[in-house]
Formats: sequence, C-alpha cells, structure tokens
Amino acid sequence: MYDMGKKVMNSTTTSNKILVVDDEQDILEILHFNLSKAGYEVTTATSAEAALTLLDDSYSLLLLDIMMDGMSGLQMAEQLRQEGNMIPIIFLTAKTTEKDLLTGFSYGADDYIKKPFSIKEVIARVNSVLVRSSLPQDYSGSIITAGPLTIDTEAKSVSADGKPIELTRTEYDILHLLVQNEGRLLSREKILDAVWCEKQNVIDRTVDVHIARMRKKLGPFAPLISNRVGFGYYFKSDALN
Repeated sequence: MYDMGKKVMNSTTTSNKILVVDDEQDILEILHFNLSKAGYEVTTATSAEAALTLLDDSYSLLLLDIMMDGMSGLQMAEQLRQEGNMIPIIFLTAKTTEKDLLTGFSYGADDYIKKPFSIKEVIARVNSVLVRSSLPQDYSGSIITAGPLTIDTEAKSVSADGKPIELTRTEYDILHLLVQNEGRLLSREKILDAVWCEKQNVIDRTVDVHIARMRKKLGPFAPLISNRVGFGYYFKSDALN
C-alpha cells in the first residue's frame, strides 16, 4: 500500500526538476502529487521512450521504474550513461533481491527504492541524492592533480592525461574520497558512510559495483585504484610507474 505521507510534504523548498517514469498511472499520480507538494517541479512519463523525448539538462533527477513495456528502465539508464548523461537516477522496482540491487547499481543507479514504498521514504531518498549531487567539496582549490588524473571540483569533472572520463556523481564522490585519502586503505563501510547519506537499501557490495564501473571507465588507468581483499580500497597516484 502506498502511503501518501502528508507529514513530509513540506520537507524541502527546492525547485529541482524531477522526471518520474512509470507505466502505472496511479503511481505517477501519487508521486507527482506528493513530490510537487514537497516543493519539486515534477514531470511524468509513462514509458522510457517518452521520457527520452522530455529529458534535457534542466532536470536534476530521474525517478525511473525498472520493469516497463517496451524499453525497460535498465535499458534507458544504460543508454543515458553510454551517451555521457550523468543525471542522478533512482530506480523504482518490486525486484528486491541482492542480485537485483547490484544489477541496478551496475547500470548507473545512484539509489534504489523498493515497491511498495512510502512517500516519506521516496522524499527522503530524493532529498539525499539531490543533496549529495550538489554538495560543495570540503577542500580548498578547484583542481586536484593525482598522477595522470585531474579532478575539477567546480565542474565535478575528471580527466586522465587530458581525456575526459564520464563518471556518475556517485562514482565521482568515491574517486574523490579515495584521492583525498591517497595511500589509506578505506573499508567499504567507510566508503558507504562517506558517500551515501541514506543506506537503508545500500549493501557493502554496492561499493564494489561502483568501483568496478569506475575502473572500466578509467581503462588503462584502472590500476590507480587498488584493493586488498577483505579490507577495502585505496588510491596510489604512482601505481602506473
């Protein structure tokens, strides 16, 4: 049963635009009503195909059902990431096994909400992802150089030997954390604590999935991120020497 969550309608005054995609009209109406009351500008679409025609740079978040007729939410997310679109994505789905969670994250999701959901949880997770995607960095300066990597903290961009690396915000946050703690072994739990504001549906292996995706994008620079089995991950800027 979907909780209309009247107590949380005024939890934010942000004007962030959200695109909600689900092929169940009643769910769209519930989400549109409550997210609008919470202060968001909401657009809805009943299919991934329709959503792709609506999505532009003005949107701050994509709330995306996984199982839909035609193009699935996973396929839409994969297409967006392949095109270099790093908009934060929260998946909505009734598929709740650990494998399903990891699959969602492997397609570039920033968070995952299980159906049936309460509106209170939805708004909390939307707030969390949007806050994380807009947080100022806690160090001075806008450019960090770490071996062949250059991190522009103002543009939230990463390049390797001058070539841009398209990372999601979660991948960027993990890389930034590792670079800031170069040489220090960070456990998955420490990474979860630092990067995820809400951890109810986030499991330790989620970190592994995001780092695996990031290493794949880094290509020949992947060895900059190392791990010790059972302990965690660390960054070494001279790992390629």
